[in-house]
Amino acid sequence: MSTAYESATLLIRLYELRRDPTMREARTWYFQNFNPTSVDEVVETLGGPNSAHFRMVTSYWDMAASFVNHGAIDPEMFNDANGEHIFVYLKLEPYLAEYRAKIGNPAYLKNLEQLLLTSPSVKDRVEALRDRVRAMVAGR
Repeated sequence: MSTAYESATLLIRLYELRRDPTMREARTWYFQNFNPTSVDEVVETLGGPNSAHFRMVTSYWDMAASFVNHGAIDPEMFNDANGEHIFVYLKLEPYLAEYRAKIGNPAYLKNLEQLLLTSPSVKDRVEALRDRVRAMVAGR
């Protein structure tokens, strides 16, 4: 397990990466425009003009979660400093199993899923945000 200083240093580095202009554009698209209502819409995204945005956001948060899952970043500190990863997961959660099957990748977003479903400090946040995400998607 990393020290508090090492965790904080990595968290700052992850924050710096999120400030990259292309990453900001991808995150804006993901949160404002990506509101799938079926697995087919998620699959279509891969072949569409926002494929890179989708892949950038999802792979970034899965990578960050892998750092936590492997002990490079303290889970409590990570989850206290971030919330965006929960929204990323929740937008895909209803379609995740079917999406994994369609793309032939059973491990897709496994790090992010593991972090969210096994971290006691996050489970309650996931449940609380799940209804908010559903309401946001339904309202669009």
